[in-house]
Amino acid sequence: MVQDRIEGFKNDLISSIQVAGGGYLNFKVDYARLADLTLTSTQSLKENYGLIAVESPLRIIVEHTSANPAHPLHIGTARNPVLGDSLARILKSRGHDVSRHFYVDDAGRQIATVVYGYQMLGRPSPPQEVKTDHFIGRIYAVTACLTELQTLKNRLDELEQRGVIDADVQRLEKDLEDWKSAAEELNHRYPKLFKALEKAILREPEPNLRIEELMTQYEAADKKTKKLFREVTKKCIEGFRDTLEEIEIRFDAWDWESELVWDNSVSEVLKQLEKTVFTKRIDGALEFDTQKAVDDMSLAEILGISAEETLPPLTLTRSDGTSLYTTRDIAYSLKKFRWAEKVINVIGSEQTVSQLQLRAALCILGLRWMAQNQVHFSVGLVDLPGYRMSGRRGRFITLDEVLEESKRRAFKEVTVRNPSLPEEDKRRISQQVGIGAVKYALLSVESKKRVTFVWETALDFEQNSAPFIQYAHVRASNILKKSEETEWKHKGELLVNPLEKRLVLRLSRFPDTFVETAETLRPRLISEYANSLAKEFNAFYSAIPVIRASPEELRSTLLCCVDSVRIVLETSLSLLGIDAPSRM
Repeated sequence: MVQDRIEGFKNDLISSIQVAGGGYLNFKVDYARLADLTLTSTQSLKENYGLIAVESPLRIIVEHTSANPAHPLHIGTARNPVLGDSLARILKSRGHDVSRHFYVDDAGRQIATVVYGYQMLGRPSPPQEVKTDHFIGRIYAVTACLTELQTLKNRLDELEQRGVIDADVQRLEKDLEDWKSAAEELNHRYPKLFKALEKAILREPEPNLRIEELMTQYEAADKKTKKLFREVTKKCIEGFRDTLEEIEIRFDAWDWESELVWDNSVSEVLKQLEKTVFTKRIDGALEFDTQKAVDDMSLAEILGISAEETLPPLTLTRSDGTSLYTTRDIAYSLKKFRWAEKVINVIGSEQTVSQLQLRAALCILGLRWMAQNQVHFSVGLVDLPGYRMSGRRGRFITLDEVLEESKRRAFKEVTVRNPSLPEEDKRRISQQVGIGAVKYALLSVESKKRVTFVWETALDFEQNSAPFIQYAHVRASNILKKSEETEWKHKGELLVNPLEKRLVLRLSRFPDTFVETAETLRPRLISEYANSLAKEFNAFYSAIPVIRASPEELRSTLLCCVDSVRIVLETSLSLLGIDAPSRM
């Protein structure tokens, strides 16, 4: 019976089928036909090879980066823009209508803190040598530090007057020492700024009350406060744009959180939520009982959580009536779905619970389809060996600094490998290699996992890095230049060397890899594929004399293989947002 079915099976790419025993069958591929089909496809489709369009394209919003405009982009969260941009590229190549959005969080406490400091300084302009976002970040760090110190001192004084001596006092004293240490560090780094803010803030008995007042005034659309907040926020965003432009990441829309408050989108959502049985007032604050909603409406499957998991309640408003981030995010989801059929939020893994709460809220509003089509693309943080980052304490390595260092190191390596290159070419190549190295290091680890950024790994020209893949592309380009030919004919039957066969087999797998990547939202699969193709090609390059190959038909077929590798490596790198230089 099995033999009859085997004999009746026909496929041009299968040369034979054998019963292997134990219920297994061995399919033997016809390498000659597979090679001809693969090479014909790459040569005819060029950069479109493997980019199979979906049958039913969707309108998709990929919201990514969305960093608080209170400090510069830093390496700790740099995976967010890099992964988000790659996802958008992949989905667009799959045929979807993709729109890239940046959500400007201008209504939160962080921006109110920096606005407070900026105001206390008399609305200064940044020094000419300092990027605007770096300047805003310094104001934020110093202001956050000084206000925290003032709050802790006030709290300890209050407890001392009441004669309280307990574990809370000890904890507050420890926190105070930590912030004093941060203050010394900030004073050393930015003495002029620190002293100016210290003098101003120490005059304020309760700086946190002033910050909360600013938040309330901004939500109420007070004209003077709006102007002040926008002034600060735009300075920071100006710096964001410069950094992102450097790494070729751009957006189709910048959505302002505050607009959702001012156009009553947030208040309308709150009205609807308050009508449900899942919300209640506690000391003036409005709370959403998320777990009750999950249990009563059987939402566990929709949210993708187990029956044993429990979700904490979500505070929708403070006691003073001002809204919180996740509340505004619910209104933002409604706005995004006015255009999109699917929304992908590229957000840190630490926001997993709030993203589940958000989707649960959509369900109780009768919008299950939105909850089912909103994806939290979870992103792990980036660590630097021996360095603990904290935005509030001003302890972080900016993305700008990492990019500059990467370009500097790449320039040194390019100079060693190709000292005769003109200086301008070295600079251009080191830009491509340095930026590519950073991007690949952030993309090549599963998105949910934390990444430890190590220079030696990121700029390793010998394995699993952007420079390694870029160098394989350069080698392929150099072979084609030396051949002085632009068109090749191929005969798959001439490819008999195991290295040649493995290379063709790897090339043939690109379409499947691309489709799996787009459907599972895993850019890492493309980085893994590009690395494996580069490894296969390097082995081929070292052993097969392409230019000197004979007869002519074999030479032409091998050149066709080389050009196909060049095409697929360039396409793979492009999907990752990485340039493919022709010289290194």
